[in-house]
Amino acid sequence: MESSKVRTRFAPSPTGYLHVGGARTALFNWLYAKHNDGEFILRIEDTDHERNTEESCDEILNGLKWLNLDWDEGPGKESGNGPFYQSQRQSIYEEHLKKLEGSDLVYEDNGAVRFKVPSSDIEFHDEICGPQNINISTTGNRAWDKEKGIEIESNPDFIIRRPDGTFLFHFVNVIDDIEMNISHVLRGEDHLSNTPKHIALFNALNCPIPVFAHIPLILNEDGSKMSKRDAGAGIEWYKNEGFLAESVTNYIALLGWSPKDDREKLTTSEIIELFDFDHLNKSNSRFDLDKCKWLNGQYLSDLTEAEYLEKALPFSSDATEQVIALTQPRVQHLSEIEKILEPILNDTYPTNRDASKKISTDPETGERIKELSSILGSLDPWTSENIKTTINDFADKNQIKMGSLMFPLRVCATGVGHGTDLMPTLEAIGRVATVARIKERVDKIYTDI
Repeated sequence: MESSKVRTRFAPSPTGYLHVGGARTALFNWLYAKHNDGEFILRIEDTDHERNTEESCDEILNGLKWLNLDWDEGPGKESGNGPFYQSQRQSIYEEHLKKLEGSDLVYEDNGAVRFKVPSSDIEFHDEICGPQNINISTTGNRAWDKEKGIEIESNPDFIIRRPDGTFLFHFVNVIDDIEMNISHVLRGEDHLSNTPKHIALFNALNCPIPVFAHIPLILNEDGSKMSKRDAGAGIEWYKNEGFLAESVTNYIALLGWSPKDDREKLTTSEIIELFDFDHLNKSNSRFDLDKCKWLNGQYLSDLTEAEYLEKALPFSSDATEQVIALTQPRVQHLSEIEKILEPILNDTYPTNRDASKKISTDPETGERIKELSSILGSLDPWTSENIKTTINDFADKNQIKMGSLMFPLRVCATGVGHGTDLMPTLEAIGRVATVARIKERVDKIYTDI
């Protein structure tokens, strides 16, 4: 490496969307670089021409930008270490292969070029997984014997260049890390078995070996492997569902990292300050979408009303700002807004059966709600404060608790047993509509006993 500066990298293959696991790898590399005043490099491993797509590449880049994971070098931020697409680096790989040709480290096999693995053990220390000692000359590559129906050992010397002249993952991965002066490699635990091959290549090329840290997997809450079909598996889903990028970054950071205290809501600056290898977990993480939603709700609640409205307005086409603002204390992601507002905006919203059943057993309450609605029908001006005062006065006059009126009043006015703050909700519905809704539902609920 030419520099002692910390340089990390994220090297995705554009064969699909940016999923949570890939986003976490990018985030951890970005955080470690920021924590150490280093540099974060993005390169695209697009050598799989059959599976790579421009759409996937764009989605990965856009996902990283949405998460605010800005790269110091990479696509759009060219430097002397580029280009940053492997498909554009063929001549660089050819140059490094020439350094190995003529030695006993590489040889031709049916038009392909193989790297001869060392016979001795390869020892290295992984910052998360600990000491490793692997002999790749005996583990080799696995192959399937179709005739015998068994798995067999094949040639342990792995191919680094195909017969068509294109290079394979192990070789280009190492060459790019050398050329880009990568000092630390943080990647998924599934790459741990590749590391001895990479170290062998670093040694063959007489280049310094970076520090390795292999991050345990992210599993579903039930311990199963995450699928592309799972809700929350792709970063684009969070953007479309109205999550805040800061909250998603916060939650993903907790999938394998901990501040070593009870905090769950941390700013990005706080995470950067605390992020190091000692805080990384050694066991697999469990992905909990409900917890992610809860955390996003905390972030939304902390916004000013103006900030909230700016983000919420695109998710509700019919409501006024006054009505949308009612959802802020309850919403967990912005795509919920229309569902939360439907009982407010829809005069014919169907009454929830369980809520109706809960209040229908007390006809006296029905009479009180009907009497209260008559009083509300003449209330002017129709404001949340006046509505609250009127209901309080009615409760005092009839010597009943305010709480005993609120639930049945909500059910009769909105059709549901829970929702946005009731007084401003009634104000938003309007006097005429509120009284009409109460009368219709009271008659139906208490007639159907």
